[in-house]
Amino acid sequence: MSKDNVLPDYIFEASWEVCNKVGGIYTVLSTRAKTLQDMMPDHIFFVGPDFWQEKENPLFVEDKKLFTVWRERAATENLAVRVGRWQVPGKPIAFLVDFRPFFAYKNDIYGALWRDFQVDSLHAYGDYDEASMFSYAAARVVESFYHYLDDCRLKNGESQTQSSIISHQTSFKVIYQAHEWMTGLGVLYLQKHVPQIASIFTTHATTIGRSIAGNGKPLYQYLFAYNGNQMAGELNVESKHSIERQTAHHADCFTTVSDVTARECMELLDKQPDEVLPNGFEMDFVPQGRKFALARNKARRRILDVANALMGTEMTDDTLIISTSGRYEWKNKGIDVYLEGMDRLRQRAEELKRPVLALVEVPAWQAGPREDLKLKIESLKLKIDGSSLARSTSEESVSNEADTPHSSQLSTPASQL
Repeated sequence: MSKDNVLPDYIFEASWEVCNKVGGIYTVLSTRAKTLQDMMPDHIFFVGPDFWQEKENPLFVEDKKLFTVWRERAATENLAVRVGRWQVPGKPIAFLVDFRPFFAYKNDIYGALWRDFQVDSLHAYGDYDEASMFSYAAARVVESFYHYLDDCRLKNGESQTQSSIISHQTSFKVIYQAHEWMTGLGVLYLQKHVPQIASIFTTHATTIGRSIAGNGKPLYQYLFAYNGNQMAGELNVESKHSIERQTAHHADCFTTVSDVTARECMELLDKQPDEVLPNGFEMDFVPQGRKFALARNKARRRILDVANALMGTEMTDDTLIISTSGRYEWKNKGIDVYLEGMDRLRQRAEELKRPVLALVEVPAWQAGPREDLKLKIESLKLKIDGSSLARSTSEESVSNEADTPHSSQLSTPASQL
């Protein structure tokens, strides 16, 4: 039997990291947004959490002219959502959802989740509630917008402005793609309340797999012998494992990002992924030629300025900068290996021929920038401004060799990084 590939009319893509730069999924989504936007101009909508109600989000520009009628309608449904453009290549439309009002109904939502899909939320703690309320709110927003699209179809549109985005046809083919366990509740909600929206659930690594590795236990060497439910109880991640497992089993299509992770899903979630969708970066992810050299020099200057302000040092431009960054997972992200390597390097400091600056750029549980550090950086501005002209002249003289593509500018599958 042959399979016909059908392009959907609309795609909603939900993630905790839409317009919220906290991890690798932000990079995955933002660096392929342009490709999707080129294929489906303004028919791809990214849905993320709105953490910036009181101040400007540098990754998002609100456009109050987009879907004004629907936003008014959504407000009557107690949905608080801002619509605008994600400030990444392609500038796709993004919906930022305020999920805070749904905390008042948390127990009712979890109760329905248990009755309908046997998701265990009794053992939830920490970030489970926050992620789940976002997921629920995102699904409610998509549900509302889907019905709005359908009403526009029946009314043959509301304005010439909207008609460029809203197709007027007999039916819609709509996909809701959700990333990681944090969006699982929304997938299950839509499966029950709007089953005509096709759902794709993508896991980039299983919760229980991360927990096994993070607790120093052998993962892939012993994978065949683990029972996912048993290990979730032992490692105190029962609720996250439950929502991830049930979403994988109930979504219309379950995907992951590598053959290795597919094996992990089969063993720990008891579900073979329907498809493996490797991550990849678009070619414009890294600037090329002279732009690369200028961006690199600017970043190095900023890092050295901050380090000097923080430590009271005077590190010069010949300093070797070494860094690790990402989410705060001590073992899974290799922070332990990185620090061990830096300690070994420190013990051989007398062999070094240039200063070395080691950075751990891993945000965790901070409320904002340190005020004393901000003052130190401000005090450096006079010195920096005094030398800015000389530096600018130096940048302009970057050799033509910088126009040669850097090896890191090639399109690289994320699985190889």
